[in-house]
Amino acid sequence: MAKRVHQPREDAEFDFVLRMSGVPVLAYFTGSWPKAIENCRAMDLVVRGIADEYADRLTLVRTDITRCPAATERYGVTGAPSYVLLKDGEAVAHGTGVMTTVEVRELLDGHL
Repeated sequence: MAKRVHQPREDAEFDFVLRMSGVPVLAYFTGSWPKAIENCRAMDLVVRGIADEYADRLTLVRTDITRCPAATERYGVTGAPSYVLLKDGEAVAHGTGVMTTVEVRELLDGHL
């Protein structure tokens, strides 16, 4: 993944990335159960492309729901894949499920 993609191993690391980013953050929540793995694998290429395309104005955080339960709860994530666009730590847009690159762009473009 692009160099502006972070994969925190715990909530404290997730929060650190949010504080240090300096630009909006797209939190891409993944899961480790079979259906979530399948759907998240389908989204990985889309997410990599978005990270590259928006590299100068967005940080991407690929977050496993089981490793970051506090962040998952804080942003109301109930399934994977899910996407939460954060500005200054506040959620400004949400998306869920397998999305096309165009749909992810639409989620972002109204808020960046």
